[in-house]
Amino acid sequence: MAARSQNDAAGRDSARRLFVYNSGFLTQTRVRRILELSGFDVRLGLPGSGDTVGVWGHSPTAHRGETVASSVAAPVIRIEDAPLRSLFPGRAGEPPLGLVIDSKAMHFDPSQPSELEEILASHPLDDTVLLDRARGAMARLRDAGLSKYSAFDTSRPAPAPGYVLVIDQTQGDASVTACGADLNRFREMLFVAQEEHPGAPILIKTHPETQQGFRQGYFNDSVASDRVSLLNEPVNPWALFDGAIAVYTVSSQLGFEAIFAGHRPRLFGQPFYAGWGLTEDEFPVQRRQRKLTRTQLFAAAMILYPKW
Repeated sequence: MAARSQNDAAGRDSARRLFVYNSGFLTQTRVRRILELSGFDVRLGLPGSGDTVGVWGHSPTAHRGETVASSVAAPVIRIEDAPLRSLFPGRAGEPPLGLVIDSKAMHFDPSQPSELEEILASHPLDDTVLLDRARGAMARLRDAGLSKYSAFDTSRPAPAPGYVLVIDQTQGDASVTACGADLNRFREMLFVAQEEHPGAPILIKTHPETQQGFRQGYFNDSVASDRVSLLNEPVNPWALFDGAIAVYTVSSQLGFEAIFAGHRPRLFGQPFYAGWGLTEDEFPVQRRQRKLTRTQLFAAAMILYPKW
């Protein structure tokens, strides 16, 4: 025990000091532990020379750290949940399995390249061991029915196949606002989905946070019709992909996962997975010109970028 305490103390002394102004960094033990294992010593107070300020994505509290960092010319890193998060959403009290820690930008913000975008744009992504690992992980996610939020009712069957899957998100979601989308963009997406697939049923998948009453989505029962229905039950997302003839989203994580189920999702936003030749982009990110395989995308976004 004494040796372990000495090693922990030595690790803290060599760690990069990370000053935070959001209590969640201190009270959420999983988040703090991942940051520590990633080489950061989480602290309160005023940063000095060589220190870093940590903020949670583009959350309502991020401005606190941004203001402090600007006043002392300290660099900012942005932290968010990893793509494979937990059974239930964070608002239900579930800690994350991993984090993304980015010194450039948030991966969901298309206004400037993040560290993830730099990996996708310039990393060779040709290592055989890495790609084999990615293929194995993709297969395991499908076999286990894992998604960003993985709680679903195993006894509940997926709807009869042949529908167009439209993915709802929560109002004010950072990945939606970052690309300038709003309610009208979601309405446009639903209209286009019906126009491009005349006669096919439209199934709107609600967000887990909407299902559990934490936040409102962009769609509600007012859009239901003889063709359009809302799916509010927790169904295996991979089973939903299998039954869909097309997938439409603004910037949802489910759109990312749909790629690995064999779909080429139609995007009405600019998520991190747009622009690499695996999606149909209504609003292209012009600087993204590289063509990647599904395996390369997975390797970058799920293995190289996050801290698990």
